[in-house]
Amino acid sequence: MTMQTYYYVLASQRFLTEEEPIDEVLQERTRNYHEQEKEIDFWLVNQPAFLEAPELAAVKAQCPQPASAIISTNPQFVTWLKLRLEFVITGAFQAPSYTIPQPLASLASIS
Repeated sequence: MTMQTYYYVLASQRFLTEEEPIDEVLQERTRNYHEQEKEIDFWLVNQPAFLEAPELAAVKAQCPQPASAIISTNPQFVTWLKLRLEFVITGAFQAPSYTIPQPLASLASIS
């Protein structure tokens, strides 16, 4: 099992998906990647499961719930998002691991 570092921008779901025009940012980024034939390395995850890992309990406690995260394997992208969004928490974690078996998993029920 190869460990990968995932970087994230975390905020309340309401802030990230309603108050900030994050859709536009992600669509623009996706278009840019397609033009450059780059593989997508970022994902928007509502109620990210990685927050349930014991080592991230303090991070989860800081963030209004339900939370959303933009998870990426690209640290520069997360730094750029942090500068653009301001009121977000950033960090990183290694996965897959015992406490985070699926880095992109969501606890949101599919409706």
